[in-house]
Parts: sequence; C-alpha cells; structure tokens
Amino acid sequence: MAQVTVRYWAAAKAAAGVAEEPYDAADLAGVLTAVRERHPGELERVLLRSSFLVDGDPVGTRAHETVRLAEGGTVEVLPPFAGG
Repeated sequence: MAQVTVRYWAAAKAAAGVAEEPYDAADLAGVLTAVRERHPGELERVLLRSSFLVDGDPVGTRAHETVRLAEGGTVEVLPPFAGG
C-alpha cells in the first residue's frame, strides 16, 4: 500500500467537496474504490466520465488494476472540461 494524494478538479472537486485528500491504496482501482466509498452519489457519476493522471502521467485506457501507486504519489481526477 502507498499513501497518495487524490486531487479533484472542476466538477469532481465540487462533488467531493474538497480539493484534495489522502488515501492508502496499492493501485488506481483501489484508490477509486475508496473514493467511491467515501463520497457516494454525484462523485461516483463524475468518476465514470473522468480521466486520470498518476504522478503526472495519463492513465489512458490502461486497466486501473495495473496502474501501481508510489508512496507520496498523486492521483488527479480530471472530469471532462467544457470549452470552445
């Protein structure tokens, strides 16, 4: 297990009610499960549409169980952004 900081942006930040918080997890799937348990409701829906950065690297289409987390790392939750 690694302790990481999860940072929420835009709609994810609004749904979580905080900008960031610590979690202990071994991989991205584990940390997202913990996030869903802590914040049931709207944040769960936002996560379905979000992309993720782990220590600055895009996760892309990789299975979340394969994305290992490093001690002191950061997971960024990026919901779709409107623009034009």
